[in-house]
Amino acid sequence: MAQKILVTGAAGFIGFYLARRLLDRGDEVVGIDSINDYYDVRLKYGRLEQTGISRDRIAYGTLLQSSRYGNYRFIQLKLEDRERVNRLFQNEHFDSVCHLAAQAGVRYSLTNPHAYIESNVVGFMNILEACRHVPPRHLCYASSSSVYGLNEEMPFSTHHNVDHPVSLYAASKKSNELMAHTYSHLYRIPTTGLRFFTVYGPWGRPDMALFIFTQAIFKGMPIDVYNHGNMQRDFTYIDDIIEGVVRVLDRPPTGNPAWNGKHPDPSSSKAPYKIYNIGNNSPVRLLDFIEAIEAAIGKKAVKNFLPLQPGDVPATWADVSDLIEDIGYRPCTPVQEGIKKFVAWYREFYNV
Repeated sequence: MAQKILVTGAAGFIGFYLARRLLDRGDEVVGIDSINDYYDVRLKYGRLEQTGISRDRIAYGTLLQSSRYGNYRFIQLKLEDRERVNRLFQNEHFDSVCHLAAQAGVRYSLTNPHAYIESNVVGFMNILEACRHVPPRHLCYASSSSVYGLNEEMPFSTHHNVDHPVSLYAASKKSNELMAHTYSHLYRIPTTGLRFFTVYGPWGRPDMALFIFTQAIFKGMPIDVYNHGNMQRDFTYIDDIIEGVVRVLDRPPTGNPAWNGKHPDPSSSKAPYKIYNIGNNSPVRLLDFIEAIEAAIGKKAVKNFLPLQPGDVPATWADVSDLIEDIGYRPCTPVQEGIKKFVAWYREFYNV
């Protein structure tokens, strides 16, 4: 059955794709985004245009009807704006909430820490409180592979302890998981946290490696290759992420009757609470990733090799066995295929 679904971060990379997918299958969607200037807002407005929300019609706090989708409305809103967030929930009575809005980026958190507390902690607090007063059947929210921090046991499993983050961004995402569990326990709100692993694809964020490398190679500029190219990332194509999100969104957790407080499993609870990894389950060396970009563009990169940056981890690798077992889904898009699609989009969008 069609649902009324709130998507926060609807002008963002993942939120844009999710909103389109839900609209295409017939759900009624309300999108929220603050449209901040963390990166080039032209990209955010470009995504909104794809869903029938034109830049010149946007006014803070005003719900806009899409010109392309009869079942889509959008509102520019900061999640720290508690009164307006509460009013929106009281007026709309959402069946499900998918919370993707966040201050993103590991390195930015080293120089702008307050932005992460305001958006990722205070903003999420306001979403949880709104859900408490007007409960949805399911609250899904974006976590991150960054929460694994200093953990070196590979592949990363949701059953592992994640108490040693190495960036404030990661700490804010870990805090979201803890906050969600509290509300699942106290108020029986079904919540699912999704730990995304290095999402990439067309319309992707310009602060991510694929975008930065592609832009630099086209311009003939050198690229910074950290950890001397020995980084490994579980790059996950955007379509695979969205398929996982939609399947999880349609399956609210009910609590794990086998959960044992003497041997607590971090991925579940007696409460209606669950954590999943969504990753490709196939880590790729950074140098191999760059080679795939070079092949798609048809031009070699000039590489500037550098040591590991503060806040970065040398490798990520998602254990998706729970996602396969519970949801029946496993991401599978090869990196070479996903990069080709991104480069084709980049050529068209930037006319290069």
